[in-house]
Amino acid sequence: MNTRNSSNPSSPSIDETTGEYATFARVQVDRWRDGQRETVEDVVAEEVPIALEYNGISHAVMMATPADLEDFALGFSLTEGILASPGELYECDIVPGCEGVQVQMRIATERFVALKEKRRNLTGRTGCGLCGAETLEQAVRHPQAVQGGAGFTVAQVHAAFEQMQVGQQLQQATGATHAAAWMDAAGRIVLVREDVGRHNALDKLIGALAEEKTDFSQGAAIITSRASYEMVQKAATVGIGFIAAVSAPTALAIRLAEETDVTLLGFVRKQGHVVYARPHRLR
Repeated sequence: MNTRNSSNPSSPSIDETTGEYATFARVQVDRWRDGQRETVEDVVAEEVPIALEYNGISHAVMMATPADLEDFALGFSLTEGILASPGELYECDIVPGCEGVQVQMRIATERFVALKEKRRNLTGRTGCGLCGAETLEQAVRHPQAVQGGAGFTVAQVHAAFEQMQVGQQLQQATGATHAAAWMDAAGRIVLVREDVGRHNALDKLIGALAEEKTDFSQGAAIITSRASYEMVQKAATVGIGFIAAVSAPTALAIRLAEETDVTLLGFVRKQGHVVYARPHRLR
């Protein structure tokens, strides 16, 4: 891949072959092994500021991998409660800027009015779902309980983590990204999204699924990160009733999963797993 950069370090590299933003860069590094130094080329993930704008007004700036940004925009809008359905997003334009990338969205008027009433400054760290919330009520939302939901066997859940590795090409190249994958009701991994931020990866997955009019109750979110409160909150907001994570949840995430009837698994590894909340969907 041939890439070019502007003089601004915040500007993403451009893949000269495709004209799209590069998701990784090649850098020279000194690698030390057994006390010996070797200068080699390494592959590192790109991370750029992504400004989300609604009807001409800037709402949030997130640090993210510059790929699948249309999915990210829709997913973020749904999981943050800005939109109630994909049809309320009328336009989405990806605009390169000297400091990063602008995602310019036009949404339904009533949704924009509601957004202005609860507007918050969310500029923050990588994929930070709560940065800048002005009140405790804004930070700790309580989605409605998930209705119904597909069930899965232990074997299907463990197999899903093996299957999703095929779609983690950026992680395999850089070792720096999280992934969120969708397991359908038949136990198959049908979609994977990656990002340097775990919340972003889940938002990208949800946005892509929403665009395809996926029934969120008929599947599971498989994530290669810890299950934080925000991850459970985002999933429950759109009606996902099953989350399996490779690492631990937080106590607040467990309480929210119980409250919203989300089956929550953590520490899913080859040797086993832990069920933290609502085990009735696990067969």
